[in-house]
Amino acid sequence: MSHHTKPLIIGVSGASGLIYAVRTLKYLLAADYEIELVASKSTYMVWQAEQETRMPAEPTQQEQFWREQAGIAVAGKLRCHPWSDVGANIASGSFRTLGMIIIPCSMSTVAKLAAGLSSDLLERAADVQLKEGCKLVIVPRETPFSLIHLRNLTTLAEAGVRVVPAIPAWYHNPQTIEDLVDFVVARTLDQLDIDCIPIQRWQGRK
Repeated sequence: MSHHTKPLIIGVSGASGLIYAVRTLKYLLAADYEIELVASKSTYMVWQAEQETRMPAEPTQQEQFWREQAGIAVAGKLRCHPWSDVGANIASGSFRTLGMIIIPCSMSTVAKLAAGLSSDLLERAADVQLKEGCKLVIVPRETPFSLIHLRNLTTLAEAGVRVVPAIPAWYHNPQTIEDLVDFVVARTLDQLDIDCIPIQRWQGRK
């Protein structure tokens, strides 16, 4: 059983870079966190395009799918929600959480959140975090940013959202793609005061 008192919501939108979501789940589940996960409808297409892999829609099968991708068979607790289930627990402000991370976060999702629109469970869950004054972290993976993107991101930042672009650093001497991804994931989790990734942090000049 998880020793953490409240679950963390992970939203996965249809942006490129699903490895960010996979590595996030890997470390959180290994650290025994309780995760409520919702993937948007377009995430299914991205899995097919990037990995030629079919993500199942049925929640129990999807849980097994994400655990297999993350390489974590039994640790932590993971519950997956259909993107269309706007009556799920995470759609209510009375459901207490540690906050929510959307990783990766598409510009379409950014735009809808900035406009206060909720067309699926991912967007509704994020909107709930905003209205309840809870922690919401987004990891946009897009380049270059248009003026519209920047204005939408500014709107969310002004509303209290933490914006962590998927931009890795190099001072930790990365050797693999996973090293680069893990840096971004670690900085994302830092926004929620979660420290469960063994990365080399900046130590200053010696």
